[in-house]
Amino acid sequence: MKTIIILTGAGISAESGIRTFRDSDGLWEEYRIEDVATFDAWQRNPRLVLDFYNQRRRQLATVQPNAGHFALAQLEEKFKVHIITQNVDDLHERAGSSRILHLHGELTKVRSTVDDRLIYDIGYKDVNLGEHCEKGSQLRPHIVWFGEAVPNIEPAAKLTETADILLVIGTSLNVYPAAGLINYAPRHAPKYYIDPNAANVQHFHNLTVIKEKAGIALPKLVQDLMK
Repeated sequence: MKTIIILTGAGISAESGIRTFRDSDGLWEEYRIEDVATFDAWQRNPRLVLDFYNQRRRQLATVQPNAGHFALAQLEEKFKVHIITQNVDDLHERAGSSRILHLHGELTKVRSTVDDRLIYDIGYKDVNLGEHCEKGSQLRPHIVWFGEAVPNIEPAAKLTETADILLVIGTSLNVYPAAGLINYAPRHAPKYYIDPNAANVQHFHNLTVIKEKAGIALPKLVQDLMK
C-alpha cells in the first residue's frame, strides 16, 4: 500500500468559513499578533488571550468540513494516509481522516502551564481564568504561539520522508518551519501543490501545481489517484 503524505494550511479551512489571519477580513486586523498569539501576551493579559481562543472555538463549532476535507478522508480506502496540518481546527478529524499530526496545536484542547504533558480535550467550551489543571495551574490554549518551539516538526519531517505521493494544500509555503517540510519528500515522489494563489515552487522535481481551491481540485485529484 502506497503512502500519501498531505500538508495542509489555512486555505482548506477558509473554504469552510473559518476566518484566517491572512485574509483581508482576517483576525490580524482585529487583534495584533503580539496581543493574542505570543507567550508574552499570555503573561501580560491572559484574560484577553483566553477570550480570543474562546471566540475561535465558538466559531469552529458552527462550521463543517468541506469537499476538500472529505476527499482527503476518502484516500484512506486505498492508501496509507498521513495528514500534517498547520491548522488548529478539527475539520480533518470530523471529515473522517484518522492519522493527523497537528503542527501548531489544537483549538479543542488546553494544557497545563506547569506540565506540558497534561493536555485536556474540552471540545468547543470556553476556558476562563481560574480553571486549573490537576496540579493547580491555570489552563492555557494547546496552541503553538509565535516564538515557541514546534514540537511536532521532527516527527512531521520523518513522515514526509516516507511519501510515495505528496499533496500540499492551501498554504503559501511562507510560514516556517512548516514550509520547509516539502524539502523532505523523496525527489522521485509525485508532488501536487493545490492553492489558488500557489507560490512559485517550480524548482521542485516532479511537481504539479493546481491553482484552484481545495474544495474544487481535491475531489477530482482524489478520483484520479484512486484509479
